[in-house]
Amino acid sequence: MSNRQGVWSLVSHFQAIGDTNWLMPPGVPTSVTATGGNTNASVAFTAPSFAGVPGTITAFKVTSSEGETATGSSSPITVTSLTNGTAYTFTVQAQNSTGFGGSSSASSSISPALGRGIFAGGVSNARENTIDYVSIASTGNASDFGDLTSIRQMSGQLMSSSTRGVFAAGITGSTFYSNIIDYITIASTGDATDFGDLTVGRLGAGGCSNNTRAVIFNGGQASGTDNTMDYITIASVGNATDFGDTTTTPHTNCGVASPTRGIRAGGEDVNVIDYITIGSTGDATDFGNLTQAGYGPAAAGSNSRAVFAGRYKQSSGEFNIIDYVTIASTGNASDFGDLTTALQGAMGTSNSTRAVFGGGDVGGSNRNQIDYITIASTGNAQDFGDLTVTGGGGRRNGAAAGDSHGGIA
Repeated sequence: MSNRQGVWSLVSHFQAIGDTNWLMPPGVPTSVTATGGNTNASVAFTAPSFAGVPGTITAFKVTSSEGETATGSSSPITVTSLTNGTAYTFTVQAQNSTGFGGSSSASSSISPALGRGIFAGGVSNARENTIDYVSIASTGNASDFGDLTSIRQMSGQLMSSSTRGVFAAGITGSTFYSNIIDYITIASTGDATDFGDLTVGRLGAGGCSNNTRAVIFNGGQASGTDNTMDYITIASVGNATDFGDTTTTPHTNCGVASPTRGIRAGGEDVNVIDYITIGSTGDATDFGNLTQAGYGPAAAGSNSRAVFAGRYKQSSGEFNIIDYVTIASTGNASDFGDLTTALQGAMGTSNSTRAVFGGGDVGGSNRNQIDYITIASTGNAQDFGDLTVTGGGGRRNGAAAGDSHGGIA
């Protein structure tokens, strides 16, 4: 029966199986997920329960949507030579001595990235135009990136695509309510370039983004606080467009996002969390509440979890609180752990697994320390390194960006 031709009897079927002459490839892997790195992706999966005949899986093959492949003996498998900023999905096949089985369903889309976090502007001895960068996956002191187009005091912004960071509003020189938007190319270094203008100048505006669009929240104006939301398309340049209104009108608030949903939180002495669908326009909807109201929280996160670190309440001073929420749901925030010190006005950014918070105001004094946490867990922050600015003890109330935060990855 080795040539497996002709009409088989039931006995012949069983004989062929027993002799391992009825050869079959393995089943299909399941639960394929991908995590982007610098020009690579780590692809995890569950091996098929059916190993085929003969019943030993000898290898797995991962194929990207652009045709790159990699093989390995178990999950996860790293695919290299990818292009940063390009979106990829991945499928997996199992192999035995018979050959390859069928391809799995594709993973969700990811974009490999350098893994760089950006801290821009703020206040030290005076307002700053400094831009720093760090490699989020490592630890160590920040390096100089370049300068903003003007000195700038901002608040709670995490706005960037996988290639470009944007920074908006704030106090700029003698202009107390600035409408300026700047941008940088994250993978390079150098000074920022003018992007366009907001619909109205303001200070203390938070912001968030996915890989396509950035949304700027609230802020103080000469006439008082404001509930305006603007949006821009990050890959272009030009003036912002009205998005809708938030449920409250705080300034010195913060923002963070998944690829589909934006979150706005805190500000002044409020604990309100709002959410929006980034790809649409319209007014924000109530999400829930932070564990503690206050000015100047910093936000960062993965594509599923948002974290909010530090804040200040006039009656109580600074807090070292870190809260978290699940972005796709609604409800009140839960306690995550503590920063290394109580502060407000830090700058927050992240990759898909780690959040970092740079600078801040500690009892009226600036600091230059950077903390980090693992987003998927809970627990207290650890020391990462220091910002470049040491004048005045460090800096506070800047903005952040990154090429692999939760709105992208």
